[in-house]
Amino acid sequence: MSSPSSSIRADVQALRDADDLDVLIIGGGINGIATLRDLALQGVKVALVERGDFVSGASSASSHMVHGGIRYLENGEFRLVKEAVTERNDLIKTAPHYVKPLETTIPIYKTFSGILSAPFRLLVTHGRGKPSERGALLIKVGLIMYDTFSRDGGTVPRHTFLGKKKSLAALPRLNPDLAYTATYFDASMHDPERIALDVLHDGIVAGGGRTQAVNYVSAVGADENGVRVRDELSGEEFSVAAKVILNTSGPWTDLTNGAMGLPTQFMGGTKGSHVVLDNPELLAATGGREIFFEHSDGRIVLIYPLKDRVLVGTTDIDADPSQPVVCTDDEIEYFFDLIGHVFPTVAVDRSQIVYTFSGIRPLPRHDDTAPGFVSRDYRIVEDEIGGTPAMSLVGGKWTTFRALAEHLSMKTLQKLRRPHRVSTQGLPIGGGKGFPTTPAERRRWVAARTNAHSAELVDAMLERYGTRADAILAVLPAEPTALEHAPGYYREELAWIAENEQVVHLIDVLLRRTHLAFVGGMTERTLREVAEAVGGPLGWDTARIDEEIARATENLRSAHRVDLAEAGVARI
Repeated sequence: MSSPSSSIRADVQALRDADDLDVLIIGGGINGIATLRDLALQGVKVALVERGDFVSGASSASSHMVHGGIRYLENGEFRLVKEAVTERNDLIKTAPHYVKPLETTIPIYKTFSGILSAPFRLLVTHGRGKPSERGALLIKVGLIMYDTFSRDGGTVPRHTFLGKKKSLAALPRLNPDLAYTATYFDASMHDPERIALDVLHDGIVAGGGRTQAVNYVSAVGADENGVRVRDELSGEEFSVAAKVILNTSGPWTDLTNGAMGLPTQFMGGTKGSHVVLDNPELLAATGGREIFFEHSDGRIVLIYPLKDRVLVGTTDIDADPSQPVVCTDDEIEYFFDLIGHVFPTVAVDRSQIVYTFSGIRPLPRHDDTAPGFVSRDYRIVEDEIGGTPAMSLVGGKWTTFRALAEHLSMKTLQKLRRPHRVSTQGLPIGGGKGFPTTPAERRRWVAARTNAHSAELVDAMLERYGTRADAILAVLPAEPTALEHAPGYYREELAWIAENEQVVHLIDVLLRRTHLAFVGGMTERTLREVAEAVGGPLGWDTARIDEEIARATENLRSAHRVDLAEAGVARI
């Protein structure tokens, strides 16, 4: 083992010094992080490494939905739907600060379409062949089934079906050519990255010194001393030994296994892209609902109001995980065609796009099965790396992360010959613990904290962090320093984030610790102001601040098509 470098991070050094690890998790998306929390609660000594920032891969490219997957019924995935709606209902209770019920409406243009092709594709061709538009009868049958899974003892309302006249009275900007609308409830997840950070925080706390998670550390090989990892900042490499290795690196599972000398061909991910629009007219047209729509090519897409913006997505295209993905001009045109079909009188143009993002879903290899019909379920594959038990996670989705992690944790504990003693079902997540869920409770929570701060500030912090806002309020002065070019954020708040949430680069703050990039409107002055706020606690000098601004500017342009100087999408 090489000698430590003076530039090595403290958490990396702690990983180097770790001995007698029970489990090493490779991949810091939501599934890896949730597995770390579950294992930590069992008293297992566990470490996690992530090659980039936490939840910067597939987990950062979700549609911000927590849903049961009504369309999975057509694939016959009844177990997955039952698990997903159970987990959705649980998350509304355990993470009420970030997961909230969302009314969802499906515009329907035909009555009988798909009634023959859907069962044929399920029972005969198994997802192969061209999808066709689903009509009212098929959707009605699906929603009746969905209700049976989804009701949560009657707390979730049953779906409703409306004819043309009542549909247009409720949502007058919808396409008047529709025949019906169907409305049901799923849930929104308005800050997925912060949910993941809360799960990570809970895992570290539960571990009581036995749990570590380090970002910007890659698994690059394996030797007689364990998994070979590289600190992406210092370039230093060292080996980490553990009794069990878990590969939760999502779309990159095969690449990770290959690097460790275990060739696999488990994955066949598909690309999903989204755009975020600053279009008040379109926002108003949604009526506060998600519009869940099937385009004429059979693909499912959504128009979703979020943070005073409108999220539009998503595509489903086969993708190569070894290559970066970005939202293309063709996909943007596809989304605009969709919006025009759903809301024909609402004008949209590229200058209103404030942010785009793309990711690769961690789907199993699917050969000639159409991407939309590839299973969203997961499986765990057991193997060995250098004689050490290893397990690869294939598949998985945001909604089911808790149940998946519990399943993976149980299988890991079987390898360790230890019992699984603590279930995470019903366990509050981060700032969801003690979160006030009624207006009266919220008023009392805020009033109890207004001696040192204004009610407006306390309420804003509660909305942003849940009850973990207490930790931030404790360090905020009575009148914190508002950031002129990052509206709603404060210098002292970002300094706390830098000190407590393993920030390595400026882009980590812009994309995953805050929603600054998502809502748009950033300029070079925004980046400098944020960099200076986090730079102090992180020990950045002027040269490092300039470097981080340049790095973030390029990342925003190349990965998210954000041009800081102009409205609309950057050229690629």
